[in-house]
Amino acid sequence: MATESAKDTETEAKRVPEKKLHATRLYLEPSDRQWPIIYSQDYNIGFLGLEKLHPFDAGKWGKVFAFLKDDGMIRDDTIVTPREASEEDLLVVHTKRYIDSLKQSNFVEKMPEWSINVATITEVPPVAFLPNFIVQRKVLKPFRIQTGGTVLAGKLAVDRGWSINIGGGFHHCSADRGGGFCAYADITLTIKFLFDRVPSIKKAMIVDLDAHQGNGHERDFMEDNRVYIMDVYNRHIYPHDGFAKRAIKRKVELMSYTEDAVYLQKVRDNLRASLEEFTPDIIVYNAGTDILDGDPLGALSISPEGIIERDQIVFEIAQQRRIPILMVTSGGYQKRTARIIANSILNLRRLGLIGCSDAETYQAETRSKASSSSATGGGSSPTKRPTSKLS
Repeated sequence: MATESAKDTETEAKRVPEKKLHATRLYLEPSDRQWPIIYSQDYNIGFLGLEKLHPFDAGKWGKVFAFLKDDGMIRDDTIVTPREASEEDLLVVHTKRYIDSLKQSNFVEKMPEWSINVATITEVPPVAFLPNFIVQRKVLKPFRIQTGGTVLAGKLAVDRGWSINIGGGFHHCSADRGGGFCAYADITLTIKFLFDRVPSIKKAMIVDLDAHQGNGHERDFMEDNRVYIMDVYNRHIYPHDGFAKRAIKRKVELMSYTEDAVYLQKVRDNLRASLEEFTPDIIVYNAGTDILDGDPLGALSISPEGIIERDQIVFEIAQQRRIPILMVTSGGYQKRTARIIANSILNLRRLGLIGCSDAETYQAETRSKASSSSATGGGSSPTKRPTSKLS
């Protein structure tokens, strides 16, 4: 009797209290006629030209969308528009102290709420002299909407097998600090949302192929064996975060000006080796284009064709192993990167590595109806738009 009582006590001690989840609006349920491609025109940052003071093209995301639309792959009504991550959403990862630091300066009491920390994170010093309410609306809100897009992409990847957030990939931001034009830890947040809310997701792999070390998510998952990080980066550039490197399970440090043949072989071999060591339930692919030859910050020498082949390799390996994959676009500091990202997505579609038959059928049908209506003088009644599951 005493033995049974002791066992009951031991069992009770091991029992972990169930985590209470906050109500979130980020997990939308799109129509089957929508591609699992996430984008909002509010991703793009523009205010008094200040965005031009950083080499990052703050309108890159809109250009990628426009190229895909012009090429006939997607339309406004066949992609998914995300919602802005709320403070409660962000607090799943971020400390309250960090979130508050984006709202005000703690340096001098009773002074106006300027934006010193945001200026440091975005690497645009004049932002420090702008009232914080303007910075919240013009700079941080686009980042929060992109963060909501990455979180949603996680859920859609599970549901559809793949997803692409045209924005996101803020891999230098961790729970308690930002940097490198990264204000919110969207990769960490996405994985934690999946662990908390999607029962089938118990292990995740981050494949970070941006030119820079992904020190943000590395710091966040330092002690978490559910997350395997493969990071391929230029060892000679920012952020030189030796502490964060301890979290990388497969570290591939490149020399400056590495070219296609060496790079692509390293990506292919190391991704296959990573998946021999660890079997994830999802892959989060950080597909930075700052590896492009001539990038002022990446200092690598990968051709546009090399970037397209890199993305193809990652999607092919994920598909071969039937692992859901979500892609975020991350860094890239040349005007031509938007066209390359769009070409890469079009290549994935051409090869059948991504697709959405309902969306493609719907787009073809409505094009045909529009053409018929135009040919007959537009006398027919307008086509009724299908009901969307978006709430």
